[in-house]
Amino acid sequence: MKDLLQVKDLAVEFQTLAGVERVVDGVSLQVRPGSTVALVGESGSGKSVTAQAIMGILPRTARIAGGEILIRDPEREGGIIDLAKLNPDSQGFRSIRGDHVSIIFQEPMTSLSPLHTIGDQISEALLLHRDKSAPEGRETTIEMLRMVGFPNFQEAFDAYPFELSGGLSQRAMIAMALVCRPALLIADEPSTALDVTIQAQILKLIQDLQAELGMAVLIITHDLGVVANIAEEVVVIYSGKVMESGTLEDIFSSPSHPYLKALLGAAPHFGMKPGERLRPLREVDYKAGHLLALSDDEKKEKDDPGAPPLLEVKNVSKSFGARKKGGFLGASATETRKIVNDVSFQVRRGECLGLVGESGCGKTT
Repeated sequence: MKDLLQVKDLAVEFQTLAGVERVVDGVSLQVRPGSTVALVGESGSGKSVTAQAIMGILPRTARIAGGEILIRDPEREGGIIDLAKLNPDSQGFRSIRGDHVSIIFQEPMTSLSPLHTIGDQISEALLLHRDKSAPEGRETTIEMLRMVGFPNFQEAFDAYPFELSGGLSQRAMIAMALVCRPALLIADEPSTALDVTIQAQILKLIQDLQAELGMAVLIITHDLGVVANIAEEVVVIYSGKVMESGTLEDIFSSPSHPYLKALLGAAPHFGMKPGERLRPLREVDYKAGHLLALSDDEKKEKDDPGAPPLLEVKNVSKSFGARKKGGFLGASATETRKIVNDVSFQVRRGECLGLVGESGCGKTT
């Protein structure tokens, strides 16, 4: 087997109150060493469940009902292991998970422990899979923080997740996934929760680290823009089944399956005319009625420029104290940082105001 990963006719079933439901049905894909493969599909298509099956982290209500998950590891006896037949809690699977194969999740704040420092969480995987002392683990972890682009990588080792912006939190997740230098990285929607500028930085970071470490990447996404920028091969999945697969050029230039054609047709593109709407993948039937219409009084009140605003924010500033290094409970602030500086805005009745900014700019505060 030349491929690093081969998934053959994978089937995953969930036990629900209504009975057994098959959410992955006959999925097959291959990942070559050093390549980038995108598993693309809409929400609920089964792409994340496929990744969970590969990593052996399916929920307890799920089971692999059929198929093979073959991973090539020359350092192990036989060289090829069927992960579908291994007990996810066994020592054999644990020695592969986080070492030979690793994963990045979509939302870092739900994946990182708020009670442990970034450095401790990254070095934990290193100490589990490598014969290193704590000082050696710290040194390797700090170097990995530097590689993923932390501005103050020395201090970041002792930082907690809630002290980081969304972009830095995702960089910490990438460092945790790559600290053992895996052969395969599974990136499950790694940039969906980030703004577009940070998203571009994270995707560029993954590509740079892939080239530096020589690893393969299986990226899971619903975003065709991400696919076009990073993937070499594409597998399109819908309702648990593979609709189409091929090279990036084939998928975008000559799609054959109706679902893929509809998916590409539903994406925004340059040259759209004013007022042109994107085509939905499904028709949504609804009856027109009074619930969809505004009365004349409501329209008048909405459009009345003299009406007072419902919400008015005037010259708001907010500062936070930086935590003193060396402790969590009872730590004192040594300096303050202004996160919000003289912000003002109004929201009038019937308006929808967008508060837009990059990760870490202060919009959530």
